[in-house]
Amino acid sequence: MAIWLPDLSNRRGPKYRQIVEALSDAIADGRLEPGTQLPPHREMAYQLGLSPNTTSRAYAEGVNRALLRGEVGRGTFVREPGSDLTGGSVGDLRRADTGPIDLSKNLPAPGLAAAPVARVLHDLGLSDMIQASLDYQTDADPALALKAAQTWLSPSGLTADEDTLVITNGAQHGIFCCLMALLRPGDLLLTETLTYTPVRAMADRLGLKLGGVAMDAVGIRPDAFEAACKSGAPRALYLTPTLQSPTTLTLPEDRRRAIAAIAVKYDVKLIEDDVFGRLKADAPPPLALHAPKNTVFLSSLSKCVAPGLRVGFVRAPDRFVPALRQAVHLSCWMTPPLMADIGARLILDGAADRLTKRQRRIARHRQELAQTALPDLAIQADPDGLHLWLPLPDGWRADAFRAEAARQGVLVTEAAAFAERPSDAPNAIRLCLSHEASESRLKQGLSVIGTLLNSPPVRGGMFL
Repeated sequence: MAIWLPDLSNRRGPKYRQIVEALSDAIADGRLEPGTQLPPHREMAYQLGLSPNTTSRAYAEGVNRALLRGEVGRGTFVREPGSDLTGGSVGDLRRADTGPIDLSKNLPAPGLAAAPVARVLHDLGLSDMIQASLDYQTDADPALALKAAQTWLSPSGLTADEDTLVITNGAQHGIFCCLMALLRPGDLLLTETLTYTPVRAMADRLGLKLGGVAMDAVGIRPDAFEAACKSGAPRALYLTPTLQSPTTLTLPEDRRRAIAAIAVKYDVKLIEDDVFGRLKADAPPPLALHAPKNTVFLSSLSKCVAPGLRVGFVRAPDRFVPALRQAVHLSCWMTPPLMADIGARLILDGAADRLTKRQRRIARHRQELAQTALPDLAIQADPDGLHLWLPLPDGWRADAFRAEAARQGVLVTEAAAFAERPSDAPNAIRLCLSHEASESRLKQGLSVIGTLLNSPPVRGGMFL
């Protein structure tokens, strides 16, 4: 048995918590592999010079955080990534474990953030910041949240200060604020031909015109973007260049440079949605680095930490910031300071980064499960992504496939849901792999999909 001992020399807080954080770090960076057996808690206590009660509490907390699993008579082991996210203290956060298997929602694995958030809430309650978090804020966003935003954005290569940052209620709210601030009724908004569904509804509510820009095997096409700029005088282009939903594509750097150059040439604003960006370990630099005066960059904690933490970051050229702040005030007055403070503390103490690494490991594990369950199919996927894109075989029509999958208890999303003109949508579906907490339910759902794909299409007018 490998003897793992945590290094607590540079950690603060209660000893049991230091052990758990060291454990989380070791799992996230691969020093502790899934299935590794830990030493008995009494042995660890002896080696560290601590009370057995302290190490016992640390192991219990590791189980609660879904880092460890205990087996009676055998010991304590590092949990397999994503194997079962419904146990321990995350029970209050788990998603439905009965009824239809939901592969339609593009959410991260649930429950991982419960313990870190509980710790932050405890610390916040003891601090003198709690009163400020319950009061109205001034025009400036909370200083702690701005510092956290800078930390969160730094891995992408972006720098920011208070004149270029706006805090929002998640990335979706950030998108809405961008459309309110940067466009006017009647303006033309371009998107990828397959795009984030709520953007179409937002554009309709704001009286905007929509235009789709053609994509190919690597993403949005620069020639199609330039043609749209010449013919339609667009005000802005909204796009998701990293782990794009629904196609899973990540736009390569040469394409990003080309899109940025065209935006600068025709003075088109870029709304760069990087909500999945932190999950992609080797993502190219953002478009905001290539067209800094034209690009509004959006990120949030939704896909990496927890979707219930409605904390988003908008990094924009300073000339856009006053209008963006006004859009926040008009839509919700302010991001709830308490929520922003929780998100900020998770980022600044490193918990958000550790949770992101765990989400990435779970995503990779579940992508492997999907490849095993759906062999020999033309799946479009990224190892770091939360979803996959599945073109359907001849004979199946996407709406018929979705309906039959639902009849058999599995929910999926057809391509028409993402298309500017549903009639032009490809014959494909999106499958999301992380919404279901139970790995066994995910496997069951994938099995149903695989069986359907290898069966004749449903008769009765619902096939090509």
